[in-house]
Amino acid sequence: MLDQIKIVLSHTTHPGNIGATARAMKVMGLSKLALVNPARYPSAEATERASKAADILSNAVVYEDIHQAIAECRLIVGASVRTRSLPSRLVTPRELATIVEENLDNIPIAILFGTENSGLTNDELHLCHYQVYIPTNPDYSSLNLASAVQLISYEMRLAFSEMQQLPEQRVITNEQRISREQLEGLLAHFEKVMGETGYLNTDHRKQIDNRMSRLLSKAQITESENRVLRGFLSSIENSLSR
Repeated sequence: MLDQIKIVLSHTTHPGNIGATARAMKVMGLSKLALVNPARYPSAEATERASKAADILSNAVVYEDIHQAIAECRLIVGASVRTRSLPSRLVTPRELATIVEENLDNIPIAILFGTENSGLTNDELHLCHYQVYIPTNPDYSSLNLASAVQLISYEMRLAFSEMQQLPEQRVITNEQRISREQLEGLLAHFEKVMGETGYLNTDHRKQIDNRMSRLLSKAQITESENRVLRGFLSSIENSLSR
């Protein structure tokens, strides 16, 4: 199960933090690292900080945007201590481990971490099903990026280190949660139909897009439900064309 968890670092500014993250991951048995537009990478500093986790760095995949990094993922979690408008459901790392344990069909999993100074953007958090926060000292909540990765990875390891592979009987393809790529397709379909019916107001398009993304993420839509919704939207298009 640990090999189904992808750590995604978005717009990391210091290459040393990438190396330290790789080391934190390897210690806890995680191996998938994705980097979204890092300021400097590859970097000798990253390799040095990784110590004996250079293999994590060599297998890391660099993406141009966050959507590419999470396209195949079915459960997306954003790590952030701050609450925002349209917040995701807030969970602790331990609660997150329980949620993952109860939804083993919904893999791969992405855990997103934002830039060191400001964390994840609102747009990035809008892509997430959950927001995980580490309950630190409220008087001093600053936490190093690699430390945050390690604490969350530790809870994943506690829950899944003894699990070698997923039992075949748990894989129910028809009821798997859809991937982010499939959700983007559904959102685009909704947007198209809303435009054709005259519902979509250009002045409020971004706000509607964000709220629709949040709504459908919260719904945790499955493969079969996605087909129902896409079929319904297609039927509206057919009626309009007639």
